[in-house]
Amino acid sequence: VFGKDINLILVLNNLSSDRKTVRVDMSASTILYTRRTVAEILKASTSVELGSKQGKHIRVKIPYAHYGKYLTTDKRIQVTALCEVMRAHGLKLLVEKTIILEDTNIIIKLPRRIVVNKAATLEISYANPLPEPVSRCVLLVTLMNQQVKINLARLAPRERSKIYFEFTPRRSGPLQLQVDFSCDKFSHVKGFVTIAVAPS
Repeated sequence: VFGKDINLILVLNNLSSDRKTVRVDMSASTILYTRRTVAEILKASTSVELGSKQGKHIRVKIPYAHYGKYLTTDKRIQVTALCEVMRAHGLKLLVEKTIILEDTNIIIKLPRRIVVNKAATLEISYANPLPEPVSRCVLLVTLMNQQVKINLARLAPRERSKIYFEFTPRRSGPLQLQVDFSCDKFSHVKGFVTIAVAPS
């Protein structure tokens, strides 16, 4: 989850009956959806002894403090582990994993029934998932081909806040509501909901 530390486990299994020494070079980078690297955020090396048919776990932690300022709106991190079996004529194994961080940010609550030509109030709650305060918070609400920009107060670390948004639908059927939340530390966190408007 975006704003939290990332915890991973690399599982190494020796499938042979011989002892093995494995050198592991770990790295992690923030990337774009095109897989282009933005910034390297982790580099670590270790050596592991594996007995006959033995498995071992290597724990890897990437704190938010290491990745936060290098993350793009794609919220992607590529983690690689190059595992080299020593004294085995350059036998190497590359393990890769792409992590897409989740936003649990925007929650939209609708009234039970929304009717044509009657005012309805939505509750939009938004959060700062980070361990640091955020400011210059802006909410863009798009509904019925209109966009409303709402400037919000700064949020303390891990704080959740909410606003109430009133609108009057002019026709029955489905309506798409889009909410886009940005601040000085991250941008374009989106929430969507389809509103079913009943005839009057």
